[in-house]
Amino acid sequence: MTHIEDSAEVRLTFDPSGPLYTIAITTPAPWPDADVFGITFDGPNALTISTDRQTLSNANRTLTVSDRGFGNVLNGLAQNATAIAFTGDTAVQFSLDGAEPEVAIFRACLDAPTA
Repeated sequence: MTHIEDSAEVRLTFDPSGPLYTIAITTPAPWPDADVFGITFDGPNALTISTDRQTLSNANRTLTVSDRGFGNVLNGLAQNATAIAFTGDTAVQFSLDGAEPEVAIFRACLDAPTA
């Protein structure tokens, strides 16, 4: 699942062999090297989550977090209006307009039988 705005490109993937969910947020300017990454979902089901397991790549323009469970991330994307990804002194806001049906499709793919 991908969402692109001027401020960021957000890509959410799932690898069933892990299983492993990954969110990658690419920005025009580099992310700082910081101890903690967080994302705040603003809206009717506001929520903030954080981790210290982020990695940087692409000249520090892509911040990636992987985990075996992403329920809070999927709920945050589907049930809120905006998200603010932050680390160090850098914060990037992006819209969640239209995310709910996309998250439903993403979740449906996770439930699909595999060969």
